[in-house]
Amino acid sequence: MKRMDLVILFLTIIAVFLLVYPPTSRPFFDFTNEYALLGGFIKFFLFASFGDVLSQRIRKGNFAVTGLFYKAIVWGFIGVVVVFVFRIFSGGVMLLQDEGLLPFAGVTFAFAFFTSLFMNVIFGPTMMFFHRVTDHYIERKVRMKHHTLKETLNDIDYKGFVSFIVFKTIPLFWIPAHTITFMMREEYRVLFASFLGVMLGLILGLAKQSVKKEA
Repeated sequence: MKRMDLVILFLTIIAVFLLVYPPTSRPFFDFTNEYALLGGFIKFFLFASFGDVLSQRIRKGNFAVTGLFYKAIVWGFIGVVVVFVFRIFSGGVMLLQDEGLLPFAGVTFAFAFFTSLFMNVIFGPTMMFFHRVTDHYIERKVRMKHHTLKETLNDIDYKGFVSFIVFKTIPLFWIPAHTITFMMREEYRVLFASFLGVMLGLILGLAKQSVKKEA
């Protein structure tokens, strides 16, 4: 284990402690709950970007993520969108159950599963494709100033994206993970979703390697 690995591990332990220790975690989550959009930006800016760093370490053996700050800004924007999406799909499922269009109204697991299912099937691929495009574009733009969005769209392996991201990670990881999220009390979903942000950055980073192997 390299010295930088030890530093990252130490900082991770400190961050986890601060997030679970009530005197330090409560003010942070009270603030991010009161200012939900800003909170969504901050959480994804930090946690999903950390996932990018971890995936870079696993794939390349270093922590030098190309265009990390710009990627973090994109993650922050995704975090803001997620704040809306969580409320749209949870409220929508609750309404459909109340109207009898979905079964098992009042059953926590059914509510959580339906919310996760609709959110990941409808919104998940769009969000992950947006991330794939912006991630690719930022990396190329940092290295080649004249790189264009059209070139990014031509470079993307759409078949690999669909076969790995859509047909593997969504049913096997994201639907179960977000089912757990929506089974929690609302005030705890934010904390769990924040940790999932780390996994999101990690999975989407590692997906590049898997897609290349399948191509």
